[in-house]
Amino acid sequence: MRIYIILFLAFATSVVAQGPNSIGRNLVRVLTTSQTPDYTLPWNPGPASEGVGAGFVVEGNMIMTNAHVVSNARFIVLTREADPREYQASVKYIAHDCDLALLEVSDDSFFNNTTPLAFGGIPELESTVSAYGYPLGGARASVTRGVVSRIDFLPYSHSMVDSHLAIQIDAAINPGNSGGPVMQDGEVVGVAFQGFSGAVAQNVGYMIPTPVIRRFLHDIKDGSYDRYVDLAITYSKLQNPAQRAALGLKNDFRGVMVNSVYADGSSHGVLQKGDVLLAIDGMAVSQDGFVELDGSRVEMPEVIERKLKNESVTFDILRAGKSMQLSTELRPAWQFAIQAAQYNVRPRFVLFGGLLFQPLGKEVMEAYQINDLRIRYYYDFFVTDEIYVDRPEIILLSQILPDPVNTYLAGFRNTIVEEINGIKIRTLEDVSRAFKLPVKTHVIKPEGFVRPIVLEAAEVAASRERILSRYNVLQEENLSEQWK
Repeated sequence: MRIYIILFLAFATSVVAQGPNSIGRNLVRVLTTSQTPDYTLPWNPGPASEGVGAGFVVEGNMIMTNAHVVSNARFIVLTREADPREYQASVKYIAHDCDLALLEVSDDSFFNNTTPLAFGGIPELESTVSAYGYPLGGARASVTRGVVSRIDFLPYSHSMVDSHLAIQIDAAINPGNSGGPVMQDGEVVGVAFQGFSGAVAQNVGYMIPTPVIRRFLHDIKDGSYDRYVDLAITYSKLQNPAQRAALGLKNDFRGVMVNSVYADGSSHGVLQKGDVLLAIDGMAVSQDGFVELDGSRVEMPEVIERKLKNESVTFDILRAGKSMQLSTELRPAWQFAIQAAQYNVRPRFVLFGGLLFQPLGKEVMEAYQINDLRIRYYYDFFVTDEIYVDRPEIILLSQILPDPVNTYLAGFRNTIVEEINGIKIRTLEDVSRAFKLPVKTHVIKPEGFVRPIVLEAAEVAASRERILSRYNVLQEENLSEQWK
């Protein structure tokens, strides 16, 4: 389990007050046993590991913590300093794109003598905040203090692809503080979640601010989490005076240019390449891509960050010298999931004749340490070159379990599958469907090869039990859908 935590070193103490309305009574130690899937043997559940994080009581008899603290969890135990017992918990809601989760406890007595912590606003720069948690896995709670040093739109390391508002604090990091509340004036102003190692930066940690937390809580009000929405565009700044004059822009320091609009995204069919975006929801977009939101200058995507699935956004644009106003309904951008870290899902695969077929994704790339340039192109440019339009999934022949039925095929390992038995392969479901066709020989066409893979259907059928037994294969395929 990947645990990123924040520990505030200045004026640290290991004593946390335990009064009836104290933070200490509402602080929770989260102990997890998790299993990380093995993508090289996807039918196996993977190795188990243990981790420690923090959480805190919120409204509705729930515990808030980080998603990465409870990702892939099989067993969760909660403890409180004021209570000697251990309580079993489960994940009620989890948001991997913003690294937040809510836990529920089956035993309501866990919440005796607790008071849900209230959420505050965004702390001022140079103001002091206090972090609560269990640094280095200690059993006793600790409070440490640090200073807010930056508020910015930054990458969240849990998903590897999402960026949101984050608050930087001049503090070192140690395991065990993840998911703990960061407090100011008796209110939660953030959740500790990630930081840099000492080799990258000293005394730098981050917390998830309350706008992100409130959006998560708002999203789940309907009983499910729908993920963040995205405009699915790229844009560039318009700060060069000559360029602005050529576009017919006023000298008012407004406007950014739309560089691309991704197919099947929220803006597809609404915005166009070359549009100049002047305002979003009535807020002027400055030439550097910032807007004024809640009294602060933030990057334009922060406007979309506050919105939920199926909500709309309005644009004021300049297109070919003509002013117009447009609107679109927002939805998540499923295309970017190929490069996102996956959690709480089983690997998807098809095993046939000892040949293992898997959708290309971050875990597969890392599991097999793939450096093949063809595969890297499909992975790196899946979104930017809109490969997903024709091929929602890139199916890889990732490995071959040696058997007489598949001799002399080792050279096809780590190849992209283009066609099987005359069926164009666009998804893993196509692979499963193609192998179920009543044929005498199965013909597999890997991309970039003139010579196909040919398997005799009768020989494959005869080898089935032999391969399953020899390699302890528990399941021949898993087609459960990935998020989209």
